[in-house]
Amino acid sequence: MKYIDFDFYRGKRVFITGHTGFKGSWLCRILVQAGAVVTGYSMEPPTNPNLFSLSGLEGKMTSVIGDIRDFSALKAAFDAAQPEIVLHLAAQPIVRDSYKDPVYTYGTNVMGTVNILECVRLSGCVVSFLNVTTDKVYQNNEWVWGYREDEPLNGYDPYSNSKSCSELVTHSYRRSFFPEGMPAISTARAGNVIGGGDFAGDRIIPDCVRAVQAGRAVIVRNPHSTRPYQHVLEPLFAYLMIAQRQYQDPSYAGWYNVGPDECDCVTTGELVRLFCEKWGDRAEWVDKAEANAPHEANFLKLDCSKLKAVFGWQPRWHMDEVMELTVAWTRIWLAGGDIPAEMDREIRWYLEGIV
Repeated sequence: MKYIDFDFYRGKRVFITGHTGFKGSWLCRILVQAGAVVTGYSMEPPTNPNLFSLSGLEGKMTSVIGDIRDFSALKAAFDAAQPEIVLHLAAQPIVRDSYKDPVYTYGTNVMGTVNILECVRLSGCVVSFLNVTTDKVYQNNEWVWGYREDEPLNGYDPYSNSKSCSELVTHSYRRSFFPEGMPAISTARAGNVIGGGDFAGDRIIPDCVRAVQAGRAVIVRNPHSTRPYQHVLEPLFAYLMIAQRQYQDPSYAGWYNVGPDECDCVTTGELVRLFCEKWGDRAEWVDKAEANAPHEANFLKLDCSKLKAVFGWQPRWHMDEVMELTVAWTRIWLAGGDIPAEMDREIRWYLEGIV
């Protein structure tokens, strides 16, 4: 299952938006280990504790703190970095928060995309650009089969809809300003990610960790909702694969779903049950649906056959392994262990199966 040349990134100038978040921190650790010249642009880490501070990245990359909505600050950081590859992850990523502050959500997720694409348009240095969106960009019909890349984009809630808009902005820029295919531009629509180091509010695994820390049962709002859960390294290496391959051959540019195999599309209840099983220590969960809760999709799957057919990509880990890794990382963190070493161990193990 060899589909990425890890050495490709050695010496490459890579610009990452949203680098202080959960996925962004893991991505920076991967690229630093690969020998890339990494610049990140993001708001301050969104939680305390946070993975970026734990990742041992200080002094190994350039970290610029700024708002993706501030075009002048973004362009100054971008021009200083002169990136060859841009990975756009900056977003307001929480569905419930998008109901609380839709203006901020749209400003970040839509105008943030406009701003980074303007930097690309005005620079002349970028060869490969990837916009990371979400599985929730699709008009959700609660189908039992996975959505394909040619399905209508029409997310329901402000978060999902703003990411649909981000997709459309990217498509428009590609057609309007880069009709010759340079730089190569793609989007990646990933499912729900889990793994060690996610401290966000209103996410299921962080909620599980906080519950077991406090010695109480995990509260699950909707145990019957189905999501395409995957370990955080799965989409990150897919992003790097797409960015690499379209850098080398622009014909690979396009729109790609990134998710697990169908056997790993589990309900939230199944996911939490597995967490409690792996955690031990009498961890348990309770079903506690909320009255008048804001709308969230109940059933969501991705069809990733395009990514598999074009690149020969396959998911690396099944859910049992994913949860073992997540629990192991968390126990190391709680014990005050070496987080950068654990991240590197997981990255090396992942790489053993794909390069």
